[in-house]
Amino acid sequence: MRAQPGDWLVVKSAREEFPDQHGRIVAVGTADGGPPFTVRWFLGGYVSTIFPGPDAVVLTEAERRAPAPNGGAARHSRRAGNRPRRGTEDVGPSRR
Repeated sequence: MRAQPGDWLVVKSAREEFPDQHGRIVAVGTADGGPPFTVRWFLGGYVSTIFPGPDAVVLTEAERRAPAPNGGAARHSRRAGNRPRRGTEDVGPSRR
C-alpha cells in the first residue's frame, strides 16, 4: 500500500452498524510512500500512526470525490448496490 500526504485512508468497519473511519494522511513512513502512515482522523480530529491492514484503502482526493459509475455512493463502498449507510452520507470535510 502506497500513499502520499494529502491522500485519504479509509478503514472499513467490520460491522454494518458502524461507519467506516476516514482520515487524511499527513505523513508517510518511507520515501516511496509506504507505511506507517500518520493520519488525522475526521471524527475526533486526533492524530495517530497506523500500519493499515487489509480492511483499509488509500484514496486520492479525486478518487474520494468521484461518484460511483452507477451514480450511487463512493466507489470504495462494500455494501450491496453501493448504497450509503443511513446517516453516513455526509462523512468527510468536503461536505462540511
